[in-house]
Amino acid sequence: MFISTNNKKIKFSFKDAVTKGMPADNGLFMPEEIKPLGEKFWQQLNQMNFAEIALAIISNLIDDEIPRDELKKIVEETFNFDAPLVELSEDTFVLELFHGPTFAFKDFGARFMASALNYFNETSKKKITVLAATSGDTGSAVAHSFLGSKYVDVVLLYPSGKVSKIQEQQLTTLGQNITALEIEGTFDDCQKLVKTAFVDDELNKTMSLSSANSINIARLIPQSLYYVYAYSKFNRAEIIFSVPSGNLGNLTGGLIAKKLGLPVKIFIAANNRNNVFEQFVNTGEYLPRASIKTISNAMDVGDPSNIKRILHLYESNHQKIKDDICAYSFGDDEILEAIRNVAKSYNYIFDPHTACGFLALQKYLSVNKTANAIKIILSTAHPAKFLDVFDEKLKEKIETPVQLKETLRLEKTSIKMSSDYFDFKNYLLSKKLS
Repeated sequence: MFISTNNKKIKFSFKDAVTKGMPADNGLFMPEEIKPLGEKFWQQLNQMNFAEIALAIISNLIDDEIPRDELKKIVEETFNFDAPLVELSEDTFVLELFHGPTFAFKDFGARFMASALNYFNETSKKKITVLAATSGDTGSAVAHSFLGSKYVDVVLLYPSGKVSKIQEQQLTTLGQNITALEIEGTFDDCQKLVKTAFVDDELNKTMSLSSANSINIARLIPQSLYYVYAYSKFNRAEIIFSVPSGNLGNLTGGLIAKKLGLPVKIFIAANNRNNVFEQFVNTGEYLPRASIKTISNAMDVGDPSNIKRILHLYESNHQKIKDDICAYSFGDDEILEAIRNVAKSYNYIFDPHTACGFLALQKYLSVNKTANAIKIILSTAHPAKFLDVFDEKLKEKIETPVQLKETLRLEKTSIKMSSDYFDFKNYLLSKKLS
């Protein structure tokens, strides 16, 4: 069963949590209980592939709501791409999470959410409108996952001028059941529009809404899987993860993995100049503010949604949060310098978000002894999605996947809209009537 972070007394099924996206009380859905995986699982872990790990973890979190045979089929079809660990230096690895169809880690969560929603909707055949605010990669992963779905319409909201060229093309060129709204504002404005829609009684009586951001529990759960998968490749008792952090879904996935029994020494949250979470970790004060545009745009979040889940996991105990998480932030110049230095020293090219994770790991290692720990940087996107940030010399070394090249040739179709909620609401109501 699932509960809201704002009310532990009311219980929801996994189906309800997935289809609603967000509770009416403005909290976020979480498992009522996160039961540690049994000793047998951890003993057999190094013999399991990704789909087998996924089946064990997801079935543990959602109980029997999807029969095991059906769930097995879903995970095998959903997670049909690699997540390789690339050795950067001794004891330091890059976990490449960008080998899915849209070349970003968001494919893990978006594809599972689409499969789960389609499974639950197969019998009811109820028309659902999925809303997704995106700073770039979420939107393309969600759009690709739901493209052509008979009973799901997807409405993407992205901040005009604040995503990369390739990201915008991925959002705005699919057509069919995918609509892209180009919002005059920031990602936080887009996210606020989506959240307001979920607590709008009139709108929810008129149409069935769900969210495809990491506020949706079906998007979040798969983000715990690759932490366990990465650990399965090592026999060390201690592991350090450096996590590029924006809306904090990726970090929350790791914290859920720890609750399942994963032995993690520390999580390092890597922020860009939008460092609200770093300040919270260091001071205990959560002070959201307007986001700032940076070259690591997926992390341009001034009020990260998943802070609610982190506070829930730790029962708002700031000291316990500090015991498990440290956080650092970096500016664009530092990130660009890291990209150049890593390319020169290791012949490996980071995207800006992964470079931020690398810097955070280096900063942590400069003041902490970690002789026996494996260090893993989560690499969240293919560098070809951010060609506009690289100098010409580095651009020449980046091989752009064929699918991305083809996307650039397609015609963009978006609807420009203000960040005023009533404009957005009226659009949704008119879409319902059309």
